[in-house]
This record gives sequence, structure tokens and C-alpha cells, in this order.
Amino acid sequence: MTTRLGGLDASLLAMEDEVTHLHLGTTAIFEGPAPAFEDLRDMIAGKLPLVPRYRERVKRVPLDIARPVWAPDHHFNIDYHVRHTGLPPPGSREQLRNLIGRVMAGNLDLTKPLWEMWVVEGLEDGRWALLAKAHYALVDGITGTSLLAVLLDDRPEPSAPVPDTWEPAGEPSGLRLLGDALTDYVANPYEQWQAVRAVGRVPRVVARRGAELVGGLASVAGRTRPAPPSSLIGPIGPHRRYGWAKASLDDVGIVRDAFGGPDGLVPGVTVNDVVLGAVTRGFRDLLAARGEPPEYRVVRSLVPLSVHADDPGASGSRVAAAVTELPIGVADPVTRLAAICEQTRSIAQSRQAVAAETLTSLSGFAPPLLLALGTRVALRTARRMPAYSIHTITTNVPGPLEPLYALGRRMTEVFPYTAIVAPARIGVAVFSYQGQLTFGVTADWDSVPDIDVLCAGLEAGVAELVQAAKA
Repeated sequence: MTTRLGGLDASLLAMEDEVTHLHLGTTAIFEGPAPAFEDLRDMIAGKLPLVPRYRERVKRVPLDIARPVWAPDHHFNIDYHVRHTGLPPPGSREQLRNLIGRVMAGNLDLTKPLWEMWVVEGLEDGRWALLAKAHYALVDGITGTSLLAVLLDDRPEPSAPVPDTWEPAGEPSGLRLLGDALTDYVANPYEQWQAVRAVGRVPRVVARRGAELVGGLASVAGRTRPAPPSSLIGPIGPHRRYGWAKASLDDVGIVRDAFGGPDGLVPGVTVNDVVLGAVTRGFRDLLAARGEPPEYRVVRSLVPLSVHADDPGASGSRVAAAVTELPIGVADPVTRLAAICEQTRSIAQSRQAVAAETLTSLSGFAPPLLLALGTRVALRTARRMPAYSIHTITTNVPGPLEPLYALGRRMTEVFPYTAIVAPARIGVAVFSYQGQLTFGVTADWDSVPDIDVLCAGLEAGVAELVQAAKA
């Protein structure tokens, strides 16, 4: 049985080349001692029935007359996808970040299922890590999920393997793929009837969506002009640097509560606004260190947003993308925060954030799925915008408050990795887990040797807002 890739998934695959790697990653760090590699491999194999697409590969249609399809991989081998490596103990955080950058710098093999999972031993304090790597096309928000999500347990007792009756169906021949493609060109009467029925059921919703789209295009038009010249944009190479920063979610809450109340300096401020305030400080420090005075400048970022669907015929949540101008030219952190909050409110009122992906369910460890959806939306939006109109992408997704476990070992930290696409040379992804906020920074190796300046600025951005809130 095959399933045709959606238009966005097919375009993401077509966008890849030697410098564009369209996969996301998650690095989860666990308490030691590390379990035996064979036990981890068996644990992963025991959960594959929950993620059927992880045993399917992309198969192209002859002559490329239609989008590729997902087809069962007759040569699937768990040992190819689950890999074992280590650092010279005690492996430092810097060594782990370098390893993540190297692993993520390579494209996934399109002739095999589009994922890998690396078990990393030798970390300091006896800890170990799971590095998950998966293509954005693998996660579509409706049928997709994250392998790491189904691996982790919400209690120390390991969950049992899932019964597995998987056997690959017959591999489709080229002739069959051609026939299926020609069939797909014929309109499906049932789907047409469903579309007409939906329009007839909610005509006012449809009209409102059209008005929102027009208003959104009008509000974003001024932000699609070429971005101001900056070292943040330009050609990129095939190699990646990776860094991270950390903050306390309680500290972010202190800032939100101090400034966001009815009598506060920034009424209505959200956690996402505070995160963007920290990102603004990070880019301000980075450009200042490069001798590019940040005064009178902005950094234009695509920011995926999670919004609830208000369509009575829809279910779940929707993920949208909006263009936000980070006010790096403003020196005072509270004034920067107020400017960001005003923008996000304006975006919501103007409907600039046009929903692009639907998320039908969230279960288990949702952040990898949310990160994938958010970045997919941002990439789709970026493709529709003129080149060099944005500087970066910033994705912020919430995570679980309760601890998670793998084979009885508690996950202590988790760091996200997001793809970058030229001309943007830097991307920032943010997770929260057990009261901790982690910023994962992906950067081009050749043009961003100073990634640590940005990471330090992210932490300083939260700290200065906390200091101002307490004062």
C-alpha cells in the first residue's frame, strides 16, 4: 500500500541539496548508567508499530509525472537506523554540541526511511544521550508523530513492547506508480462533494477566512521587502555549528507576572513574548560583537504560532507563521519587550498569522512534533516570500512538566535542533521541560564562528528581564 506525499512534503524533499538539510533533531540527556546498546535497540524496535511511517521510504514515480509516494521498505534494518557512538569520558557539553553539529550536517538517505537515532555514551557525570534525527516530510501533524515521543515513558517502569505483525506489502512497480498517478489526475467526486458540503455548512466561516487572508496579506506586505543588509543572511555551506542556552521557566513567569498584569508596564505579555525578548538580546549582542551597530536596526524573524481552530468543521489546533521584527536597536530590555508584545497583539488582530498546518492530536512527548510542524510552516511561508526578506526563524514550543523516562532512566534535559535554509544563517528553537527552558541554536559553520556570543546573549536576555522585574 502506498500513500502519495503532500505538496509541501514533496517540495521539502526537492529543496534539499548539498547545503540544505531539511531534518529536525532532538537531543535528550538521561541519568546514568547507560543501558546496554542492545536493550536500547530492542526498545526502539518494540515501538516501531506505533509509527508505521518509520518503516516506509520515499519512492519516486517514473518520469516524475507526479509526487513521490510512501512505500514499505522491503530491506528495512533497524541496525542501520539505530547507531551507537560515544565521547571520550568524561565527555563535555562542548564535545556533545560538536557531535550534534556533525551528525546533523549530513542529509538522510532518501532510499531508506528518513530517520536515524544515535545513542551517545560517555557524557560527564555518567550520563548518556539519545539523538533523534528525522526529516520534516516524515511528520505531517495528522498521520505523523515522533519516534522519540512514543519511546519515552511517564513513569520509571519501562513500558512493554507493542505487538508487531508488520510485513512489507508488495513493492509497487513503476507501471503501477504510473497508473496510480494518472488515476490521481482524475477528480475524486467524493472529495469534491465533501468540499462543497463543507462550504455549504459554514459559509460565514469561509467568508471570514477569505477576509482574514486578505487582511493578513496586507499586514505582511510591508515585511516582505528585502531585509536590511546584515551578516545574518547570505550563502551557507554544508557544515553546521550547534549551541544551546538555558533559562528557568519560573524566571520567565516572574517577568510575565511582573510586567503583564493590568497595571504592569507591558499588559498582556506572554511567555512567548519573553522568549522573543531574550532572542532579541542575543542577536543584539551578536551584531554588536561583529561591529555592526544594532541601533536603528531590526532582525526580521519568522515565528511559528500555535492557534486554536475556530472553524466548527475543524478539529484540533492549527500552527501558523508570522513575521516579527525583533527590535534589536532598542537598548532597554523592558522597552524591547513592550515593542514585541505590541507586535504579537497586532499580528493576532490583523490575522497576519495565516494557519497552514493542522495538528489533530497531541500525546506523550509532543515538542518534537510541534517543532516539526512549526518549522514546516515557516519553510512554506519563507518559500512564498521574496529572497532575503527575513533574517532567521524562531520556534518556541511547550513541553511536559512531569519527568519522562527511557528504560527507567530519567530524562534530565532536552535540546532542540532546527534546520536552516539560505539565506538565513541561524535558526533558534526553544523547548520547555520540567521547568527548564532550552534554546537550541543551529548555525552555518563557515559564517557563524561566534555562535557562543549569541547563546550567551540569550541567557543574558532572560536575566536582565528578571532583574528588571524584581526591581
